[in-house]
Amino acid sequence: MTHLVLVRHGETVWHRENRYAGVSDVALTARGWDQARQLAGWAAAADLSAVWASDLTRARLTAQVCAETAGIPLRVDDRLRELDFGDGEGLTAAEMTEQFPEALHAFRADPVGRHLPGGEDPTVAAGRFIACLTEIAAAHPEGRVLVVAHTTAIRLALCQLIGVPMREYRRLFPFVRNCALTELLLRDGQASILEFNTPIDRTSRQAEAPAESTPAQ
Repeated sequence: MTHLVLVRHGETVWHRENRYAGVSDVALTARGWDQARQLAGWAAAADLSAVWASDLTRARLTAQVCAETAGIPLRVDDRLRELDFGDGEGLTAAEMTEQFPEALHAFRADPVGRHLPGGEDPTVAAGRFIACLTEIAAAHPEGRVLVVAHTTAIRLALCQLIGVPMREYRRLFPFVRNCALTELLLRDGQASILEFNTPIDRTSRQAEAPAESTPAQ
């Protein structure tokens, strides 16, 4: 059995404005770097077998700090990248309301069946993400692996892995904290959630993200 620790990257420069950052390559803030260093402190004592990351800069740099601290080579895979939000990339919810209100309304009702115009099919995104996790688990059958990725991709994968409709991902998992821990146990193709969205510093939780920002970061 493999323990997979799924982590959202550190805070980005679009976080404060709640802009939808899918495949856009957005930089970390100073706070994002601090979060990455906190995660690295956890990684140093976590007995990790490997560190993997999305190829997008915000995830790769967050993971690189952890890999260096843990003394483990970083593995990068583009299948771990965020959902492409299409016409919503770089926009706030208010800007999308102005530009394509009907499509945004449909997305809010069913974010999988009616995903944002021009964007990636979430079922395809979940499939590529889980395919990568499956390969990671096969490579480390008795290990613990840190996987640094993105909020929407993680939530879609969780729904698929535990057998709930993916269209419910925004309701069931309303947000993922930057650099918080979500640990899964994968065994014989079955997944169990051991913990979800646990802050590294358990004594002081981050402010919860507004509901509209959760797919964006």
